[in-house]
Amino acid sequence: MALIITDECINCDVCEPVCPNQAIYQGDVIFEIDPARCTECVGHFNEPQCVAVCPVNCIPVDPRFVETQEQLLQKYHQLTSD
Repeated sequence: MALIITDECINCDVCEPVCPNQAIYQGDVIFEIDPARCTECVGHFNEPQCVAVCPVNCIPVDPRFVETQEQLLQKYHQLTSD
């Protein structure tokens, strides 16, 4: 599954720099996550780094983008292949 940033986001900018897939970007109002680039840090870390650093706990799993660990790992390999 991809993650999503909810409207509780305070735009503190701590999540964007820790995303290894560059999936987080500044949206019109709050930061947003590109589900095509989000692997929940599978392949990079044991836990999603944006969730780990978020001070307001506003980054849950996005139920619109259900993916297995295997699918997330496959996406990681696609994103990191040269």
